[in-house]
Amino acid sequence: MRFEHLIEINDPKLPFLIPLTRAQLWAGLMLRVEDSRPFLPGLDECRIVRRSEGMVERALRWGEVEVWDRVTFEAETWVRFDTPPSAHHGGGLLTITIEEPEPERLFLRFLYETMFASGHETEDAGYADYLRQAYEAAGIDTVQRIRELAESASRH
Repeated sequence: MRFEHLIEINDPKLPFLIPLTRAQLWAGLMLRVEDSRPFLPGLDECRIVRRSEGMVERALRWGEVEVWDRVTFEAETWVRFDTPPSAHHGGGLLTITIEEPEPERLFLRFLYETMFASGHETEDAGYADYLRQAYEAAGIDTVQRIRELAESASRH
């Protein structure tokens, strides 16, 4: 299944939101890489296993279930979470890209690619719709958490 959605960060129609800079947005995404617990409800542990230039391998633990992933990134541009299939996870990719079509007009594009079939001809079309809604909600939650972290940092 392939699904993508776009979230506007500094929406001019919402003047009550404190605008975020590209650097703040990137810092929030990197916090999600370093420790996903604030971004993934129920996650007990996010352990960095290996690190190199533009890449982090992690072990994520929910209770007794451990899932490994590899995160690659290009600074202030994109981050990709690659989870191989395992006994506990079907595998998939999440790529989050920062887009700036004009100065200070920031967007995050979330692109999900999973092993789950997404055609409407499948018996699981309802589940695919549920996944799309869950992915979109997770993207909105990610932006909200980044905004909270940025606002908290600016107060200190």
